[in-house]
Amino acid sequence: MSYPIENLFRPAVEYVPAFASLSGAILLMSAHEWFFLPKELIVIAAAGMVLHAGVRLRQGIRVSRFQRNLTRLPKYVIPTSEIPVSKSRLFLGLGFKWDQRHTQRLALARDPKNRRYITQSGLYTWARRFEFRHEGRGGASGWMARQTRKEAWWNPVTPLPPVGGDPIIHGLEPDETEISMDLVERPGHMVVLGTTRVGKSRLAEVLITQDIRRGDVVIVFDPKGDAGLMTRCYIEAAMAGREFFMFHLGYPDQSARYNPIGNFARTTEVSTRIAGQLPGEGQSAAFKEFVWRFVNVIARARTTLGYRPDYRMIYEDAVNIDALALEYLRFWLDREQPGWKEAVDAIEMDKTQIQQAMKSGRTIDAMKILLFVRENNLHDPIADGLASILSNDRSYFEKLVSSLYPLLEKLTTGKTAQILSPQYDDPTDPRPIFDWMSVIERGAVVYVGLDSLSDYEVAGAVGNAMFADLTSIAGQTYKFEQGYGLSTAIPKRKLSIHADEFNELIGDEFIPLLNKAGGAGFQVAVYTQTWADVEARIGNKAKASQIGGNLNTLIMLRVKNKETAEILTDQLPDVQLVTSIQASAATDSSDDREVLSFTTRNEDRISTQEAPMLSPADLVQLPKGQAFALIEGGQLYKIRLPLFDPDEAHPIPASLEDIAASMRQKYDTHGTETENLVVEGKGSGF
Repeated sequence: MSYPIENLFRPAVEYVPAFASLSGAILLMSAHEWFFLPKELIVIAAAGMVLHAGVRLRQGIRVSRFQRNLTRLPKYVIPTSEIPVSKSRLFLGLGFKWDQRHTQRLALARDPKNRRYITQSGLYTWARRFEFRHEGRGGASGWMARQTRKEAWWNPVTPLPPVGGDPIIHGLEPDETEISMDLVERPGHMVVLGTTRVGKSRLAEVLITQDIRRGDVVIVFDPKGDAGLMTRCYIEAAMAGREFFMFHLGYPDQSARYNPIGNFARTTEVSTRIAGQLPGEGQSAAFKEFVWRFVNVIARARTTLGYRPDYRMIYEDAVNIDALALEYLRFWLDREQPGWKEAVDAIEMDKTQIQQAMKSGRTIDAMKILLFVRENNLHDPIADGLASILSNDRSYFEKLVSSLYPLLEKLTTGKTAQILSPQYDDPTDPRPIFDWMSVIERGAVVYVGLDSLSDYEVAGAVGNAMFADLTSIAGQTYKFEQGYGLSTAIPKRKLSIHADEFNELIGDEFIPLLNKAGGAGFQVAVYTQTWADVEARIGNKAKASQIGGNLNTLIMLRVKNKETAEILTDQLPDVQLVTSIQASAATDSSDDREVLSFTTRNEDRISTQEAPMLSPADLVQLPKGQAFALIEGGQLYKIRLPLFDPDEAHPIPASLEDIAASMRQKYDTHGTETENLVVEGKGSGF
């Protein structure tokens, strides 16, 4: 019989008929002579009763198991070797597909009459009070308190792990399977939302592990500095036999070196990457355009002279443009106008011209060369640009581009300058130098630590410049395929970008990376706390929506912001919830001639009502390490994230171990997220 309402919030009454049938079968077989039936019929009847007992027992166990899962949170810890890796699927965790049944069960669980099924027993409550009062004591009471806290099969009051939230949300489905998504969806990009310390970085570790083992080029951006994330990248790269680069602004002595503006397809990209870090709203837009042109002239001159631009070079030229102008004009005139030096030496500047040059802050040599160029009507795009800069009063022009200097100061101060403006020809510096094209060609793994807690603005500037560089590489790859610039073909690889604390990195440079890089084999996963952080960082709600529209896969852990939760819940359909209303009535008869004095009626009325599949409050109450995933075209799954076994040890270099220990002390004074986060599960897992 099919019942219109599934109700698992009730006593497991199936055990009664199961016991009765099993007892009857035993009685039939042990005392068959009492029933005066043929032996064959006795065997058939006993077998039927055993079968009935088995069916009912299975049904009762299902009810009991369901109710037990509502209040228990076993761990989900697995060795890294057990992370499944597939060429066609991406493993996310254990869970189930959420549908109307689970919304119905959640509504029933929150019905006050079912409270006893979702609350801990009195013995559990007593054990926690006892531990609190006798913690750290000696004697029998202290020993007892230690025993009740042990996680063992014989302990009926094992404490729940400190993950918070509402355990019933995942306990609504006792039958779990491994949840994965099709890799065809990866170029559509992924966003992971969750408040601080609920498991975003641990999910990143699971995804990064699979990407590295699958053979993808992996680039991990970590603004805050997660030691576990860095060591995981190294361990997986080493196990896969892949090259590993660690770039970290907080540890320049051990960091690899990278020039954010040294590789480009067009020279204008240099000025775009630098000017893009400056404010461009309101009146600042005009000054930003001045900076763009100024840097573009410098970059064009330097590349023509055969230099590879870097931040230190741009800064030196910006504060002393006359020296660059002299170097370029001499180079150009040597090529185009032989004998120009004698003609320039013959130029006599009058007193007024000399005073004007000194007043404007320009050198006499530069002004004499400009006079020669004008008198001979010579033209060159770069020389004309330099001449237009030099024709302005120095103090006046510096006011126009004054916003450039603080930015370049930050990027060229101290040891940071050594890793952002590397000296390619320095044989005494053992630190490796990388660029994105070589990383892709060599199939390397890169960890980028931006130390945003120490210097937020420098971290943002470097991160944005790296994204702009990657966007340029995506354009080259899209047009020329991987292997651009090489004489030999290389295996085509996917490039997986993982950006933790995404809101601290995002800028205008990131929009085209999401819009168009999927066709070049780029697949991006971003992690942030709330979508409001992204809007605040980008400063434009329309642009933030444009970014969100390019993130097709959504994984949401616990969030504290209703607007963020509604990003998921607003995409879900409403479902029909079935409700039962009990009604009773009694009717008295006032006619003495009738036999019946009154009549009664009892009935259960079944009705349906429309309700959202999930509410924002459900996402606010998620325990740590649990998430809802909207994948593969809006399919909703409830998942539990695995933790790697903390006892599993892998060798890492002493220098990297020292950095990891320093990161734990510097960035995470309360212990690592791996140590604090014990996520719920079943069996050997959460």
